[in-house]
Amino acid sequence: MNVRDYSLVTTAYWGFTITDGALRMLVLLHFHELGYSPVQIAFLFLLYEFCGILTNLLGGWVGSRVGLKATLFAGLTIQIFALTMLSFLDPGWTAVLSVAFVMGSQALSGIAKDLTKMSSKSAIKLLVPSKEESSNSERLLFKFVAILTGSKNALKGVGFFLGAVLLTWLGFAVALWAMAGALLLILIVSLFLLKGDMGKTREKVKFSKLFAKSREINLLSAARFFLFGSRDVWFVVGLPIFLTEVLEWTFWETGAFMAAWVIGYGIVQAAAPSFIRRKVGAEIESAAKGALLWGIALAFVAAGIAAAVEFDFHPTIAILVGLAVFGIVFAVNSSVHSYLILAYTDSDKVALNVGFYYMANACGRLVGTLLSGVMYLKTGLAGCLWTSAGLVLTAVLITIALPRKPREVPTEVAPA
Repeated sequence: MNVRDYSLVTTAYWGFTITDGALRMLVLLHFHELGYSPVQIAFLFLLYEFCGILTNLLGGWVGSRVGLKATLFAGLTIQIFALTMLSFLDPGWTAVLSVAFVMGSQALSGIAKDLTKMSSKSAIKLLVPSKEESSNSERLLFKFVAILTGSKNALKGVGFFLGAVLLTWLGFAVALWAMAGALLLILIVSLFLLKGDMGKTREKVKFSKLFAKSREINLLSAARFFLFGSRDVWFVVGLPIFLTEVLEWTFWETGAFMAAWVIGYGIVQAAAPSFIRRKVGAEIESAAKGALLWGIALAFVAAGIAAAVEFDFHPTIAILVGLAVFGIVFAVNSSVHSYLILAYTDSDKVALNVGFYYMANACGRLVGTLLSGVMYLKTGLAGCLWTSAGLVLTAVLITIALPRKPREVPTEVAPA
C-alpha cells in the first residue's frame, strides 16, 4: 500500500470537500435570505450538476490520457478560481444577472468537484495492492474506498456548518476569500509532494470508447443515478428551506443539522464494511446482495417518513429522526456502490469507468436538485419524500440484475 500518496490524495480531497460543502450552504442561505424562491435556488445549482455530468464523462477520458495527478490539480485550481469569482457578486445587480453569474461560478465549481472526486477515488484502485501482490486486496479495496468516501462526506458536513458560520461572522465575500486561500495552500503542498503519473493507460483511448461499457458498469451506473436522485430530491432545497421557513430555525441551527446529518452519514459510510458480511474471495457476491437488501430498506424508510408527514403524524419528529435513519441506510448503499464500481473495473480502465459511473451520479443529482425545488414548491417536503421513495424503488429493481461475480479481465498492473 502506497501510504504516502494515499495520504496526499486524501488530504487534497478533504480540503476541497470542506470548501465545497461550505460553498453550497453559503449560496443557499444567502439567496434564501434575499427572498429567492425554492425553484430559483434550485436553478442556481443546475449548472453545477450539469457540468458534473460532462466532467465525469470527459474527465475519465482525460485522466486516462494525462494521468490522475493532472486532473486532481486541475480540480483544485478551478475551485480556487470559482470561489474568487463568486466573491465579486454585486448586491446591486438585477436578479437575472445575479442568478446567471452565480450559475456560471457554480458551473466551474461543479467541474472542479467532479475532477477532484474522480481523480481521488480512481487513485485508490491504483494505490491499493493488486490481487497478484496481496491475497487480501479485495478486502483492502473495500476498506480504503469506504474510508475515503465516508471521511469525505463527514467533512462535507463540517463544510455545511462552516459555511453557515462564515456567512454569519465574515459575510459572503470575505468567507469566499478565506476558503480560496486555504485551498491554495493545499494545492501548493500537493504540487510539491505528489509525484508520478497515476492512471495513464498504455494505449490512447478513443473517444468512441467512452460509452462502450460492460453490463455490470451500466447497471451499477443506472442504479447510482436513481439512488442519488432519491437523496437530493429532498436534501438540496426542500429540507433547508423547510427548516428555516416552516420550523423557523436560524442559519446556525439549519447549518448545524445539515452538518450533523452529513457527518453522521459519512461516519456510517466509512464503517460500512463492518455492516456487510463477507467471506474471503466472495466480496463482490456479498456486496451485490447487500446493495439489494439495503436498497429495499431505504425504500421503506423514505416511504415511512413521507407517510408520517403526509398524514401529520408527529411530522417534525418523523422528519428529524426519520432522515437520520435514512442517512444511515443510504450511507451503506452508497459505500457498497463505491466498492463495486472498483471491484468490477480492471486497473487499466479505472479512470474511464469511474468517470462514467460518477457521470450517472451527477445526472441523478441534477434531476434530484431540479425536482427538489419543483416538488417542494408544489407539494412541500412530503412530496419530495414520496418522490424519493419512488426513485429508491427504481434503483432496487435495477440492483436485482447486478452480477454476483467479477467479470474476467486481464490481470495487468497499471503503470506507476
